[in-house]
Amino acid sequence: MSMPFYVSPEQLMKDRADFARKGIARGRSVVAVQYADGILFVSENPSQALHKVSEIYDRIAFAAVGRYNEFENLRIAGVRLADMRGYAYDRRDVTGRALANAYAQTLGTIFSSGGEKPYEVEIFVAEICDDPADDQIFRLTYDGQVADEHGYAVMGGAADVVAGYLREHYRSGATLEEALKTAVAALGHTDTEDRVIPVGDLEVAVLDRTRSQPRKFRRLVPARLEGLLGGRGETSPSQMHPDADPPVAPPS
Repeated sequence: MSMPFYVSPEQLMKDRADFARKGIARGRSVVAVQYADGILFVSENPSQALHKVSEIYDRIAFAAVGRYNEFENLRIAGVRLADMRGYAYDRRDVTGRALANAYAQTLGTIFSSGGEKPYEVEIFVAEICDDPADDQIFRLTYDGQVADEHGYAVMGGAADVVAGYLREHYRSGATLEEALKTAVAALGHTDTEDRVIPVGDLEVAVLDRTRSQPRKFRRLVPARLEGLLGGRGETSPSQMHPDADPPVAPPS
């Protein structure tokens, strides 16, 4: 009779953590930046259908990196939880902190369980309030750990390099245009040279407290990004918002 293969609990947890970290690092970074009127999310994502940043509830947004099918399941679960709580109690009872705690319990249980592989994901749960000082960004890792971030946060890809750039260039209370330019420059920054990311490869969304509607989440389409970033290449007609005005040709 053969002896069962033994792995110490410490080594097992280390192997599962290394597995999850490698999967997350293969993706591209997502940046969350607080600006004067809300919270900005920027990611390099050429896909127009598979979003990394999405709305969860009125004032709450969700962003993720890693395996799409895994964080999409988490996003859907968060939307259902928020809808149930808002319907059963009050819309004001749906908070980013409660959602972050729910995600932390789920990720922690999956990571510590030996029955399935850990999720290769990291998550942002962000909420805006009437007072900018009360805005919150929660970062959740693959093992269920929760961190309360302030000012800016980065996850996935070359997160250390991107965070280093933001540490030097981030300014509290910046306008949307300033925050966007800083975030895009950070995503294109590398140890060797800086890349210019085409507008069509950017996924950008904001939680905007100045919106009159209860739902504060909105996406910034390429036509809008062109104006904010000062022109970074041609915007194709298919990338323009249906309500946007067509580009005006310069006088000859």
